[in-house]
Amino acid sequence: MAKREPEIEAAAAEPVPELPPTVGERLRAAREEAKLSLEDVAAQTRIPQRHLASIEIADWDALPAPTYTIGFAKNYAAAVGLDRAEIGEQLREEMGGQRFAATSADVFEPADPRRTMPKSLVIGAVIAAVLLIALMSFLNRRALEDSGPTTNEAAAANAAAPAAQSATPPTPTAPASGPVVLTATEPAWIQVSDQGTTLFQGELQPGQTYAVPATVTAPMLKAGKPEALRVTVGTTVVPQVGPAGKVTTVSLLPADLLKAPTAAAGPAQAAPAVQSPASQPRVQRREPAPAAPPPPAAPPPTEPAVNGQ
Repeated sequence: MAKREPEIEAAAAEPVPELPPTVGERLRAAREEAKLSLEDVAAQTRIPQRHLASIEIADWDALPAPTYTIGFAKNYAAAVGLDRAEIGEQLREEMGGQRFAATSADVFEPADPRRTMPKSLVIGAVIAAVLLIALMSFLNRRALEDSGPTTNEAAAANAAAPAAQSATPPTPTAPASGPVVLTATEPAWIQVSDQGTTLFQGELQPGQTYAVPATVTAPMLKAGKPEALRVTVGTTVVPQVGPAGKVTTVSLLPADLLKAPTAAAGPAQAAPAVQSPASQPRVQRREPAPAAPPPPAAPPPTEPAVNGQ
C-alpha cells in the first residue's frame, strides 16, 4: 500500500491538455466580442436563428444536411470576423462523417422577420381587392341598366321605320347585279367586247337575244340602233341605252346600266325629236288664218271711187 500512494500522486500531478475550442464556441465568443445577438447575426446572414443556436451548441440533429450546415457556419464566421475557410475545415473535422437522424424535409423559416410582409398589409390588400371587385360589378350592372332604355328606344325607332316607309310612296329600286341580256325588238347591229376582245358582232333579228357572259370584267356595247334593243339586268328592264338613230357605245356592267341619271339621258334627248314633227303641222295650219284679213281691207278704198263716177 505504501508503494501505490506515490504513483497516484504522480498521476494526479500530470497536467491535463486543454482541448481547443469547438467551432460553436469560437463563433459564440466572436459574436459576444462583437456585441452582437443571434437575432442580429440572423438578420445579417439570413440564416434562421434556431440554426445559429444549434451550431453554437453542436446540436447536429437539429441542423439540415452537412453541406448546408457548413455553409451556415462559414456565413456566421464571416459575419463575426472569423476566417470562413478555417471554420469550414474545422467544422468538417468535428462532424467527421456525422449522420443526422432527421429524415424529414427541412422547413426553413424566414431569416429576417422584418423582411416579411406585415399581416395588416396583407389584410388591407385583400379588402382592397374585394372592394374593387364589388365596384366593378356595380359599374357593370349600372351600365347594363343605362343601356336598357336606349335599346328599347332603338327597337321602337326600328319598328317605326317600316311604318314611315309605308307612308311614303315606294321608289323602285333596281337590283345591284344580275345577268345582262340584250333582246332585239327589230333588226339591230351590235358589237360586244371585253377589254378590246370582241365577244360578239353581228345583227340580231327581232326576238333574238344575247346574254353577256358572267366572266367578263369590263363589257362594252356598241349599237347602231339603240332604240331597237331591249336591255335587261336580271328582271329589271334598263331604259334605252342611247339616243335613237345614233351609234352608241355604253358599258354593260349592271351597276353602270342601272344608273338612273345616265340611263334616262337617252330618252330625254330623243323626246323632242319625236314631238317636233307634230308641232310643225300645227304652225302651218295657223299661217293661212292671219293672211286672210289683208284682202278684205284692200277693196274698201276702191268702192268710193266707183261710186264717185
